[in-house]
Parts: sequence; C-alpha cells; structure tokens
Amino acid sequence: MQWEVVIGLETHTQLRTESKIFSGASTQFGADVNTQACPVDLALPGVLPVLNRQAVEHAIRFGLAIDAAIAPVSIFARKNYFYPDLPKGYQISQYEIPVVLGGHLEIVVGDTTKVIELTRAHLEEDAGKSVHEDFIGPHGEPSSGIDLNRAGTPLLEIVTEPVMRSAAEAVAYAKTLHSLVVWLGVCDGNMQEGSFRCDANVSVRPVGQEAFGTRCEIKNLNSFRFLEEAIQYEVRRQIELIEDGGTVVQETRLYDPDKQETRSMRSKEDAQDYRYFPDPDLLPLVIDEAWIDSIRSTMPALPAHLKQQWQDAFGLSLYDAELLTQDRATATLFEELLAILGKPLAKAVANWMTGDFASTLNRAGMSAADSPLNAAQLAPLLSRVADGTISNKIAKDIFADLWKEALEGQLKSTVDSIIESKGLKQISDSGELETLIDQVMQANSAFVDEFRAGKEKAFNALVGQVMKASQGKANPQQVNALLRKKLS
Repeated sequence: MQWEVVIGLETHTQLRTESKIFSGASTQFGADVNTQACPVDLALPGVLPVLNRQAVEHAIRFGLAIDAAIAPVSIFARKNYFYPDLPKGYQISQYEIPVVLGGHLEIVVGDTTKVIELTRAHLEEDAGKSVHEDFIGPHGEPSSGIDLNRAGTPLLEIVTEPVMRSAAEAVAYAKTLHSLVVWLGVCDGNMQEGSFRCDANVSVRPVGQEAFGTRCEIKNLNSFRFLEEAIQYEVRRQIELIEDGGTVVQETRLYDPDKQETRSMRSKEDAQDYRYFPDPDLLPLVIDEAWIDSIRSTMPALPAHLKQQWQDAFGLSLYDAELLTQDRATATLFEELLAILGKPLAKAVANWMTGDFASTLNRAGMSAADSPLNAAQLAPLLSRVADGTISNKIAKDIFADLWKEALEGQLKSTVDSIIESKGLKQISDSGELETLIDQVMQANSAFVDEFRAGKEKAFNALVGQVMKASQGKANPQQVNALLRKKLS
C-alpha cells in the first residue's frame, strides 16, 4: 500500500521582552534556579496578572508579516492541567479567539515552492522546567527538581494547517519561520536555550483517502535535525504498526536523539480535557487600527520582498537572493555596501558576500551580525577589485589580513595601506605583461606545443605560470587576452 504523510507543526516562539508576559520578573536566560520567579509566577494568594504590552506588539508584528488577520478583540483563557512545573494548576493561554488568525508562509523545498497555510498564532505563558538529570536531593538521593525561572515567559504559539507532506517540507517551514521571527526581532531564535521549539503532529493515510489518520504529537523538538529525524522515525513506526495489523493510538510522544526514536509520553488530550474558560483576572485584549498602523509603520522590509526586488533591480539569481536574505544582518550589510559602491557593483558584492565572506564566517562559527568588519571597512576592498587595482586573489589575502586584525581588536590597516605597504598593486601594463608571457612561453614550450595541438588545458597551465611569475599581481583578464594573441 502507498502511504501519504500528513504533518502539522505547532511552534512555541519565545518573545523578546525584558519581563514576563503577566509579571515584572526578568526573562534573562541562565540565572540561578528559581531566582527569577516572582509572586505572580509562583501563584501566591492574592496576586493578579498584568499583560505585557510589548508581547502583544510582537504578536501584531508577526501577524502583519504573514498577512494574517489581527483580531480586534481576543480573549485569554485558563488551560487547566496539573503538572509540577505549573504552580497555578492552569496555564494562561488563548483558545477560541486568538490574537492572530490565518496567514501563510512560502517555503522552498528543492526546486519547488509551496505555500503553508497557518491556522492561528496565540499568546500564552510558558511553564517552568522539571529537572531530572544530575539532580541530587537533600539526602544525596537521585531526585527531580523544579526550576520556575521560565514560568510566565511570553510565548507566541504558531499553528499550521496539516498541509505538509514530508519531513523535508516540515524542516523547510521551520527554518523559514525561524528566519522570519528573528528577522522581525520578535524572537532571538536560540534553539539551544528553548527560544524556538516545535511540536510535530504526524499521521499517515493511504494515498487517495480524504480522512486523516490518527495523529501523534512529538513534543519539544529544539533542532531542525531532531525535527527531521523524529518525523521520519514516527512515519516509519506508524506505517509498520498499521501494516502489521495494529492501530495507531492518539498520544503525545518524545524524541530520544540518542536512540533516534520516539517513545510514548502520555495519552493525547483533547480541548475538552483542559476545561478552557475565559480568565476572570484578565480583560479582553482590544487592538484598534491605530495601534496596528503604528506597528506597521515600523516593520522592516521582509525577506520575500527584498528577494524579488534584488532579482529585478540587480539581476541576482534566486539562489543569491535567498542567501543574502537568510538573516537581517546579511541583508543589511549588502544594502550598506551597495549604498557606498553603487548599483553597478551589485553582482560583484553578492558574489563576494556569498563566497569569501560567507566561508570566512562559517569557518569562524559566526553570523554576519558577529562580523568584526563593517561596510565602510569592507567597501574599499571591492572597489579596488572593480577598478583593477588588485586581483580577486590578492583581495582574498587583504581580506584575511583585515579580518585577523579586527578579530584581535587591533584594526590599524586599511585596504589601501596594505596594498601600498606590501606592493600588491595589480600589473596592468601591457609591455610588462608581454615580457612575462614571453618568458613563461619560452620556459614552458611543452605547454605551448600541447595547446597548439588542441589541448585547451595547456592554456590554463600557461596562465597559472604567468600568475606565479608575477606573484599573483598580473591582471588575469589581460593575461588571458595577451596570451591567446601570442599563441595564435
């Protein structure tokens, strides 16, 4: 039997706020356990929640970015369940009327573009954290502990329709969503710290069947690799179970990355199990058009818009445009370099940023936001290549020198000072180049004979010898033209 996979994702995005969603406690990561939990987070008697305005504005900003509807009135509800890291015995969330309704994201998988429809995005508070590993009790016994620092941290839970049909599509969506929330500044995107984590709802059905199969939810996947592995395993598990005559049970599962398998955590609850009802301590959230317009006016240009604009205006390929919009810092640097160098050098700037610059960042384990060199320091390098002062090869060496100095915090050199001090100016004088070429042809007569016998590779070997003889300073375009002329 042929099977179709059905996947929907719920993504918990931690919002970038200084304080929690309903209290003034800090959201800073890494503090000592239970030092950032105030009376509201601890649910002490008599405390009342107060909504964080910045969290709401982040939700509105996200809704605008995905072309969703912003609810003029939304309601906070109590989601009731007992768990040790939830002091109140309920989580404040949104149920029937969330703040963001609908919307969509466009993803690219291989050569295919697909639109992923979103159901909703709602505001809620995070729970605390149960600590099981390496936790020792007061008498030295293995124990579990509760850290409530995370309790009350603002979350935007983003829910898709069940429209993804493979693990690859799910990962592409998660990466696109991750890039967007970081681009907007609503989330820091740190997956290791739990700022961005996915729950995957996975089911299978025979190809051609309209009804969905029984779904299982895989909780708290905090890396793209784990998301892909967990879905692939769960799909195999469900298909094998059904084909062996078994039945898939609706449940919540966890992924074990060491064993690369999912395992049962608890039976899956439905909405009625949580006994949702409007929170009596919180008024309805009212968002008027003036508030939405004020946030819309501060929205940055979105990646999809920039990709299309740069392809149309500068003739960039879709591949280059996607690389340049992978994060906001990269896009900003590209725009800053163009502002200095001008539109005619757009393609050269793109080639350098997606080539030498990107590979240097990768080797250093850095992003564009961490670059020790800014646009003003980098622009002269590309300018000197464009005007023929230096070759691309020499530019690589100069960039390496500048990068090393900047990393060490001792940037005293400039592009021009390095060119001058090391005598790196490109040789473009025809007479000087012809002399070099004559010397190389005389010393490498075998290559000359091979080329004249029809072996094109011999030409490249001769060019390499000329560049070697000039210590990389010869203008490669002129060398190619003059050498072909002499050989013919």
